[in-house]
Amino acid sequence: MKRRSLLLGAAAGLAAPAVLTPAAPALAADRPLRPGRGTPPGQRPWSVPQLQNRASALTTLPAETKQVIIVGASSYTTTYATLEAYVRVRNGWHPASASLPARIGSKGFSDNHVEGVPTTPTGVYSIGPTMYGIAANPGVLYPYHRLVSGDWWNENPSSARYNTFQQSATSPGGASEALWKEVPAYTHFAVITYNMPPNVSKPVPNAGSGIFLHQFSTSAGNATAGCVSLAHAHLVDVLKWLDPALSPRIVLSPYAQLSRY
Repeated sequence: MKRRSLLLGAAAGLAAPAVLTPAAPALAADRPLRPGRGTPPGQRPWSVPQLQNRASALTTLPAETKQVIIVGASSYTTTYATLEAYVRVRNGWHPASASLPARIGSKGFSDNHVEGVPTTPTGVYSIGPTMYGIAANPGVLYPYHRLVSGDWWNENPSSARYNTFQQSATSPGGASEALWKEVPAYTHFAVITYNMPPNVSKPVPNAGSGIFLHQFSTSAGNATAGCVSLAHAHLVDVLKWLDPALSPRIVLSPYAQLSRY
């Protein structure tokens, strides 16, 4: 899905990572964030709510999942969200970060996302097996592919490779993205497995494609075409924290609907 920015938001910063347990590093659990991009106009950036351990109420996560990210918002229609990270320790969920300011689709959340509509799909998803970026690997635990000319995300519903990474000298068609040209959004990004395995066996044509966790496209912070975006430093901390050995999941939902997950 093409990233098209809305010029909204405020300034950003980052608290240094802290350690929750030796086996599961935290992101910033014991420190307040400095003012962050992506804060709604008129709201003090540092007034983002502290974690309420929302992960403890989730009931559908696989038993093997030891890390979960919750991207939540106050309603279906807002574009302002928070990202919260949790780690499962001794059968209980514990916060791994403070609430990080995030942005979602310019038309908010949707339970029925479709291709070309700038909503963020609700649900529980995995993190794709490879992380990507225009810049060098910042130190992630996943396999990392540094983008080069000819790296596309196929967003052509008529293509047999719809909603997959593709290396091609020409565009796969439709709204396919030239990933190496998306600066600064794709400095680094993780794939959210909406409309792709393991959530579905095969992408469903027109159900939507290219849902990523990536950097703000503008210096001010901005709504997206359906992805989740963060300030650069926050994004890097999250990507470095995610561990494929811990089967992480990401939950996308308005807060009032989290109980269904």
